[in-house]
Amino acid sequence: MTTPQRTQQKKTALVTGASRGIGAAVAERLARDGFNVLVNSAGSRDAAEALVRRIEAGGGRALSVQADVADVTAFPRMFDAAEAAFGGVDVLVNNAGIGKFIRFADFDDALFDQHVAVNFKGTFNGLREAARRLRDGGRIINFSTSVLAMRMENYGVYSATKAAVETMTGVLSKELRGRNITVNCVAPGPTATELFFDGKSPELVERMAKLNPLERLGTPEDIAASVAFLAGPEGGWINGQVLRANGGMV
Repeated sequence: MTTPQRTQQKKTALVTGASRGIGAAVAERLARDGFNVLVNSAGSRDAAEALVRRIEAGGGRALSVQADVADVTAFPRMFDAAEAAFGGVDVLVNNAGIGKFIRFADFDDALFDQHVAVNFKGTFNGLREAARRLRDGGRIINFSTSVLAMRMENYGVYSATKAAVETMTGVLSKELRGRNITVNCVAPGPTATELFFDGKSPELVERMAKLNPLERLGTPEDIAASVAFLAGPEGGWINGQVLRANGGMV
């Protein structure tokens, strides 16, 4: 078992929306890279705790934290939990998000508000708390989408919220001048997750897989590798950028 002294020496990452898909892959990768990991989920408690057990079985340290990122009290509570367990937060990965891909004419107000609350406001909530409490020398990694650059039909509202995320990324990278904190954004292309497959026919999935010259869907592990680069020592000179992890789609 890791001693308390060693736990304090290790860096700590908070990964939102980490109970499944890309978030879970990111949490596992950062744990393998030596980070303590806070595994956040809004409601998938069993999945989050199962991930914590997998990380601990591999020799890592992790903690499950239930919170809805759209709630303004969520990030203060999660940073408090990180400070109590590990001494603070060094890396924030704003991965939590939702996506319903519907044309504008059929998009109702409640669904619109939900996208803004989770994707836009939820990311903002994390950025605000990180700007106040992330340890100097830390990393902030947000999530956008490569379809933003393609202006794909049915992705209008989702892409609009991610455009806001990209804007906040660049601005915050400058506001944190003097603290040696980088702020970047990963923009995946089509990736083989439950969120991606939801509501898509096999024919559409195949067509989207062929959009990039590598002719396959990305995997959660592909995206986790991009996050790990930005969170690790070799990514320290990258700041205020959007990394399109999409196999060359755009």
